[in-house]
Amino acid sequence: MASFFSDFGLMWYLEELNKKEFMKFKEFLKQEILQLRLKQISWTEVKKASREDLANLLLKHYEEKKAWDMTFKIFQKMNRKDLMERAGREIAGHSKLYQAHLKKKLTHDYARKFNIKVQDFSKQKFTQDDYDRFENFLISKVTAKKPHMVFLQGAAGIGKSLMLTKLMLAWSEGMVFQNKFSYIFYFCCQDVKKMKRASLAELISKEWPKTSAPIEDILSQPEKLLFVIDNLEVMECDMSERESELCDTCTEKQPVRILLSSLLRRKMLPKSSFLISATPETFEKMEGRVECTNVKIVTGFNESNIKMYFRSLFQDKTKTQEIFSLVKENQQLFTVCQVPVLCWMVATCLKKEIEKGRDLVSVCRRTTSLYTTHIFNLFIPQSAQYPSKESQAQLQSLCSLAAEGMWTDTFVFGEEALRRNGIMDSDIPTLLDVRILEKSKKSEKSYIFLHPSIQEVCAAIFYLLKSHMDHPSQDVKSIEALIFTFLKKVKVQWIFFGSFIFGLLHESEQKKLEAFFGHQLSQEIKRQLYQCLETISGNEELQEQVDGMKLFYCLFEMDDEAFLAQAMNCMEQINFVAKDYSDVIVAAHCLQHCSTLKKLSLSTQNVLSEGQEHSYTEKLLMCWHHMCSVLISSKDIYILQVKNTNLNETASLVLYSHLMYPSCTLKALVVNNVTFLCDNRLFFELIQNQCLQHLDLNLTFLSHGDVKLLCDVLSQEECNIEKLMVAACNLSPDDCKVFASVLISSKMLKHLNLSSNNLDKGISSLSKALCHPDCVLKNLVLVNCSLSEQCWDYLSEVLRRNKTLNHLDISSNDLKDEGLKVLCGALSLPDSVLKSLSVRYCLITTSGCQDLAEVLRKNQNLRNLQVSNNKIEDAGVKLLCDAIKHPNCHLENIGLEACALTGACCEDLASAFTHCKTLWGINLQENALDHSGLIVLFEALKQQQCTLHVLGLRITDFDKETQELLMAEEEKNPHLSILSSV
Repeated sequence: MASFFSDFGLMWYLEELNKKEFMKFKEFLKQEILQLRLKQISWTEVKKASREDLANLLLKHYEEKKAWDMTFKIFQKMNRKDLMERAGREIAGHSKLYQAHLKKKLTHDYARKFNIKVQDFSKQKFTQDDYDRFENFLISKVTAKKPHMVFLQGAAGIGKSLMLTKLMLAWSEGMVFQNKFSYIFYFCCQDVKKMKRASLAELISKEWPKTSAPIEDILSQPEKLLFVIDNLEVMECDMSERESELCDTCTEKQPVRILLSSLLRRKMLPKSSFLISATPETFEKMEGRVECTNVKIVTGFNESNIKMYFRSLFQDKTKTQEIFSLVKENQQLFTVCQVPVLCWMVATCLKKEIEKGRDLVSVCRRTTSLYTTHIFNLFIPQSAQYPSKESQAQLQSLCSLAAEGMWTDTFVFGEEALRRNGIMDSDIPTLLDVRILEKSKKSEKSYIFLHPSIQEVCAAIFYLLKSHMDHPSQDVKSIEALIFTFLKKVKVQWIFFGSFIFGLLHESEQKKLEAFFGHQLSQEIKRQLYQCLETISGNEELQEQVDGMKLFYCLFEMDDEAFLAQAMNCMEQINFVAKDYSDVIVAAHCLQHCSTLKKLSLSTQNVLSEGQEHSYTEKLLMCWHHMCSVLISSKDIYILQVKNTNLNETASLVLYSHLMYPSCTLKALVVNNVTFLCDNRLFFELIQNQCLQHLDLNLTFLSHGDVKLLCDVLSQEECNIEKLMVAACNLSPDDCKVFASVLISSKMLKHLNLSSNNLDKGISSLSKALCHPDCVLKNLVLVNCSLSEQCWDYLSEVLRRNKTLNHLDISSNDLKDEGLKVLCGALSLPDSVLKSLSVRYCLITTSGCQDLAEVLRKNQNLRNLQVSNNKIEDAGVKLLCDAIKHPNCHLENIGLEACALTGACCEDLASAFTHCKTLWGINLQENALDHSGLIVLFEALKQQQCTLHVLGLRITDFDKETQELLMAEEEKNPHLSILSSV
């Protein structure tokens, strides 16, 4: 390993000491070794050692960083600051060396990768605006000073990689982040994914100018490191790995997915900064699992950029305006033009069509029609009407290559892949010349499609020409597998693939395909697509997994009213997020054909808030009307969820008018993180609807006035709401007094969730109401409510006096053993009626289990106990198991996830399994249970008297031998289910 010492030599620094100083250095060294309790070096050897010998002794006995740290300390004690500063400057030389290397590398790659015509729109030289923008990337939105975790979000090809390249180039030229970062390392996920397993040290070394990097020096100041991770969507990871799977060692090889998760979830190098580019779909998938300090949206070309590019291509101003207006009318096509290279594609395609004297309206009908027109034009000479046989074969081979790439997540193709799909070396110059393929920057003999969406449309054409069975790669799956994969967003990098399949089934597209390839196409694929939708129709679980927006775009591209109506009436539930104007148009187009919905979940984010120009506002509101009309046309709709949405006053009134329609009989209304910019009284009028039984306002801000309005409605005799969820609504202790009055007056409210609100001092008001004889509440959830020590006495009184409360969840509060003791005193009484108690993340230890055990022995009503995520250990489980075996214990379900258990507790668990006649479920995930311990458990599960049916264990947490045991035991026992989520 190259290091500071091998580059500059410890001996050189020792040579700088005079004879007296050198002897003093040795004395200090002896003291340091003793103080740090390091491996001893023979003092005789040290005394005799020359400067060279001593340097070699240090490097032989101690790792390089330790030797360097000791040397630094001794120089400090000897007051030789000059040597320390010189060493610091020498170490900084690594950074300067790397900066120079990065500048050379980026300048070469930049010129090669981004050498396209639309580059005329990009500034070749950096301006002050560029520098300011780059610096602003790392200005955090969060108030606490944390290392940066910034997401650069935008569609494929929108310019994220170009922007990151420019930023790194600016740093390498010394223009930005000079005092902030010593190193910026760039990891392209397409390259990282190919490595399969790697350590962070390996990834850094690949970027270093020499054969090996000074890893210890580089990592010695982690706060001075910025990692740029490009194209994260390629990794197809959602950061859902368990904490125990993550790694904190930079030199340890890991699956690259685990390595990236460890970095982004701050298990590894928590003080370093990250700048990550990803598509919106990838960001959504990871949201909540990675703590971002900022999100930057890359929007590409705006309207004036698009118009300017059109002007540069069409000389006639009137014609330019006419063509621009036509494109703008198709909002989906106009959105495509935000990507610079696709703007070039659209404009050049339309120019060719004009030159051929063709109708542009049919070309701009849908996005699919523009793409196919462009691609067919590439293979038909300007003077010809039909393609040559050679061109037909080239495009067919290209489509085969594209399909293989979609299924194997390949976007850079080598010569072998080209040949396998029928593309010969002699074809490559033509494909490069027409600009459907480009040379990849990765190597001289690798190629990429001009844009991923062009690869997607080519892949879609393959399915219209051939069956997946005819493909040379077994990775290419059936059309049914394709549609389900697309609709369920299994592969987030598939943006248009499924919708292009549907779009190609339009009559005009079929004619184009038949004209180009010279034969009639099978209509079997249309029947297969409808069969897919029928499969979805009969499967509630599958409908939940379908992304509504993906389905809408498929049906919109197909442009077949009869098929649209048929398809939409296969759906009983739809879940979608409309992120922009284009999404709203497409969703409205489809929803107005729907009459069978029972559940609808939607988000329009900020699309329907203020700030739209007048022409857009009118169109948007018309679309919003069509979307809301489904609440009337679907007579059986009973659940509506609106989430993460800001509605302006007009949009709020539109929704209100549809919800107030007599035929709209919702049973459940879910409004999560929603802002209504209108009179809130209107909203609270809605919930007087006599059919409404479930109201969920989680994450929606409620002022004290809103709480009063809400409770006024809940207190009315005609209100039928049984379940109220107001978690994370910014409630205060004063609001508890208002809710307390409802608990006494309402004869319907059975379930109240007040989680994630700071209610500490308000618990006394709630408790008094809960002790009132008129209170009928059955379930109370107070998770993460900042409850303090005094609250346990109030809640203990509730448990003594309330005769209706069945379930209490006080997880994620500082209950501790002392608070638990207070509650258990009430729960141990013979007339306690509580059936379910959850105390997860409550800082309970083994000691607290003594009180829980007493409850289990005395309380015959308790059926469910959740103690997960408390360090109760094996000794605590023994106490609980002994109590579970008591004849008075009727427990049915217990949660012991992440309780610091080992295989040693399995004997006690096994004994409880065979003695308790009521226990049917136990969660033991995230504990260090070993193979021998699990064998003991399964022996107990085989016993006839064992009633356990559900065992919570994540099979993948164990080694191969144990995984095989778990699967075999589950297969042998027809009554047992081993589940990873319980």
